[in-house]
Amino acid sequence: MYKWQDLSKVRTVNDVNTAIKLGYSTTLINVGEAWQERKLAHIAYDISQKKDVRVVLIAGPSSSGKTTTCKRLSIQLVLNEIWPVELSLDDYFLDRENTPRDADGKYDFESLYALNLDLFNQQLTDLIAGKEVELPRYNFVTGKSEKSGEKMSLASNEVLVIEGIHALNPELTAHIPQEQIFRIFAAPMIVYPLTAEIELRPEDNRLLRRIIRDYKYRGASAQATLGQWASVRAGEKKWILPYKKYADATFNTGMPYEVGVIKNQAEPLLQGVPKDDAEYAKALELLSFMTYFEKISENDVPKTSLLREFLGGSSFVY
Repeated sequence: MYKWQDLSKVRTVNDVNTAIKLGYSTTLINVGEAWQERKLAHIAYDISQKKDVRVVLIAGPSSSGKTTTCKRLSIQLVLNEIWPVELSLDDYFLDRENTPRDADGKYDFESLYALNLDLFNQQLTDLIAGKEVELPRYNFVTGKSEKSGEKMSLASNEVLVIEGIHALNPELTAHIPQEQIFRIFAAPMIVYPLTAEIELRPEDNRLLRRIIRDYKYRGASAQATLGQWASVRAGEKKWILPYKKYADATFNTGMPYEVGVIKNQAEPLLQGVPKDDAEYAKALELLSFMTYFEKISENDVPKTSLLREFLGGSSFVY
């Protein structure tokens, strides 16, 4: 059982629903957010004790909240007198037509080789050497890598904070001395038992997040996201999860209240999946899962919350 669940006396879906019905949804949100912030503070302190670190890597499977974790950790690093410079691996994707394909002929976005490794390695080496680089920016709507016009350099008192699904893969940072790297694995790690036979697993939780994110920011329908999920999961097992063992720290990005908030946006998207669509059965399964959770208004979710990465309304710029 997770410590923060014990501290907030929330151990089951029924506990969450009871807290909501009794009017404690705001307390539930605040306790979950505070626990995450405390964990990030501990990680930042651990980094500060390793004087040679120049690169902090944050990895995890799709829709784990890596980007917001990166931004919130950066704030905690400043409090430890470490000056972070953020970098996203998502901006190093190859143009879509150059992306490798999986066994079914679909684009394999989970592959390490979907990234422009040559460009990333060159820019990482240049930055650590104190040189200035122009960062790329990936347009997820057009599927093209674009010049951002944003220049970056790394001063001697700064560290790179890099997030992305492949950040823990040794091949990504093979040319960087290992003592200069601190690795973090971030993912939701909560299992919600719904009945004796049914549970909402962390990967289902991430899928709900991704459905909202893809619709809001990448122009994709729920059925399109559902159709990619099998390939995403296969890629995670091949390219991401095997490297979790290299992490210096793990960060649980899940919170007990989140499904109650997410269902406000996820339900109408899933209800829009046509009955004759190949993904209708999975959509129906997710809708069934969400019936076990009482709704929570997103109005009380802080603008710095990791969930805002998916819901919208964040005070962070993505």
